[in-house]
Amino acid sequence: MRNRPIPGTTGRVRSMSLLADPVLHTPCETVTDFGPGLAELVEDLFATMYAAQGVGLAANQVGVGLRVFVYDCPDDEDVRHLGHIVNPRLVAADGVTVGGPEGCLSLPGLEAGTERFDRAVVEGMTRDGEPVRVEGTGFFARCLQHECDHLEGLVYADRLTPWRRGRLARAARRASWSTPERVARLRP
Repeated sequence: MRNRPIPGTTGRVRSMSLLADPVLHTPCETVTDFGPGLAELVEDLFATMYAAQGVGLAANQVGVGLRVFVYDCPDDEDVRHLGHIVNPRLVAADGVTVGGPEGCLSLPGLEAGTERFDRAVVEGMTRDGEPVRVEGTGFFARCLQHECDHLEGLVYADRLTPWRRGRLARAARRASWSTPERVARLRP
């Protein structure tokens, strides 16, 4: 066993930004300060992701417009991938295009069939400024693409066909967190 702390154990759970919150629809800023504030943000992201039972979480989903995300996600072979990426760049998304159910902690309780590539490669940095390259396939590739989209100001609903967006909007109207502004954001 490795002697290292469990991610998120020193973090605090933050409030989740929900669909139509402007921070979710604005491209995030590049991280330039790799100090203690960034380490705290990464810990808070892990704590919030675990509390919400997610597999990935971008900083703008907790109201912070910086290019950072965390993940604890299996691939299709059930291999666990755990980490974080600062200033990520999706450098490759290729292979077979796979449609599958996709959800989001910022659209709680909803999901829709979303097409993603079966392979993704993301490059960036650790919270200490060290270079990192992460490659994923299957479900983990979906997660990497989903989180990179968040940092560009996109949610998975932005990638849906008009028919699927309409179905998602109808489901959103019934959600406890729904408001007219949030549902309007989903209209095709």
